[in-house]
Amino acid sequence: MTTTSTVPTPDLRYPVGKFHSEGPLTDERREEFIEIIAHTPAKLRAAVEGLTSEQLNTPYRPGGWTVRQVIHHMPDSHMNAFMRFRWALTEDSPTIKTYDEARWAELIDSRSAPRQMSLTLLDALHRRWVILLNGMTPEDYKRTLVHPEHGKIDLEKMLAMYAWHGRHHVGHITALRERNSW
Repeated sequence: MTTTSTVPTPDLRYPVGKFHSEGPLTDERREEFIEIIAHTPAKLRAAVEGLTSEQLNTPYRPGGWTVRQVIHHMPDSHMNAFMRFRWALTEDSPTIKTYDEARWAELIDSRSAPRQMSLTLLDALHRRWVILLNGMTPEDYKRTLVHPEHGKIDLEKMLAMYAWHGRHHVGHITALRERNSW
């Protein structure tokens, strides 16, 4: 008699699971998310340490971006997030501009630039972003922005989302390294 495995195959798109909003955050939870954001550059740097050019040009999953594209995507995305925080803190519920992250990932710099450029950029960006986040009051986190596709979002949800986002992409790389025994 033959049997089939019932062990679920992991979804390589979501190595840390999909993002789920937690709703209102406690001060402690906000501090945890800020710490995650503070440590994201070091986690990314550790995840890509020692990878060869061939490994950097390997997709993290079939049909996915290469490790190099993921490295360059993170500061692209987080620069946008940083600006969105600043707009929401200085304007009344501004409508933000979206960008086509898939097309950005296909630009020549995302496909060929040395990893160190984006690692350095992410370090500086996150140091500055964390200063901003730590200086915000609980009332500041209630401020909102309007995303053209997702509607009104408060900065508390944005904080949680970008803490997840960093873990999500570092997870793509570490899961690939584990699967390939790199």
